[in-house]
Amino acid sequence: MPTLRNRDTTAAAAIMTPALLLIACFIILPFVLAVALSFTDQRLVPNLNAPTGFVGLRNYLRLLGQPEFLQAFGNTFLFALIVTPLQSAMGLGAAILINSRLPARNVFRGIFFLPTVITMVVVSVIWFALYRIDGVFNQLLSLLTAGAAGPVDWLHQPWLALPAIILLSAWQGFPFQMVVYLAGLQQINPELYEAARVDGAKPWDEFWGVTMPGLRNTHIFVLVTTTILAFKLFTQVNMMTQGGPNGATQTVVRYIYEQGFSRGSVGIGAAASVIFFLVVLAISIAQRFVFRSDEEVR
Repeated sequence: MPTLRNRDTTAAAAIMTPALLLIACFIILPFVLAVALSFTDQRLVPNLNAPTGFVGLRNYLRLLGQPEFLQAFGNTFLFALIVTPLQSAMGLGAAILINSRLPARNVFRGIFFLPTVITMVVVSVIWFALYRIDGVFNQLLSLLTAGAAGPVDWLHQPWLALPAIILLSAWQGFPFQMVVYLAGLQQINPELYEAARVDGAKPWDEFWGVTMPGLRNTHIFVLVTTTILAFKLFTQVNMMTQGGPNGATQTVVRYIYEQGFSRGSVGIGAAASVIFFLVVLAISIAQRFVFRSDEEVR
């Protein structure tokens, strides 16, 4: 007669099997195929006169020596480096605001959560209009400077295009961090704040002495997930700048898309995706190792 432990194991396996099959079919298997294709000269449309052949490490060596790929990687890394703390800070500030006892905090919850409800395609179209020469941002710039500053071509200046994308992305994505931080704030024991006030702590002291340490595990989760999401930058760049000007906003994901679908170089695109996966995996592991949770530290 099966024991209770065996029955629990069987039930757990039955529940997990569908999810594991989906992960295997849509994540593990495609990655294995990408690794295999990265060692070939596979084309999107096969040439019957020149069948696919094994090329070894040629695709990887070609990528590592290609300025276009290195620039795309640099842009993506810079984007993640800036947008991760910016988006997290915006989310934390909004979470603290709506977690307070302000009378209109429910209104703020709806307002702050609105950006993430709108799809990135729609957001990109709206912000593209805002960034136009005759758009709202240039009108505000002219108003604030009394006409001294002329209209700025935000998306066609190499030194402005990526910051413009960063601002848009931070605005659209911060509600996710806000929800996570709000859950973390509600887990902090209110008695800690009361004890801090008894000791004469000011609001700023409470923030650094109680709130920030209490959100340690939340910070780790937000940092890792936001970094991974930032490296997936594609839609807003593809919609607004197409990687320009002069490659200033080109990203790794868009580079992979161009190589695999626009240029038909499936082998090169697969090699780029493998390199991209390994770099993001290494960064994620490093973050988890450096910013370990309280339970792991103990």
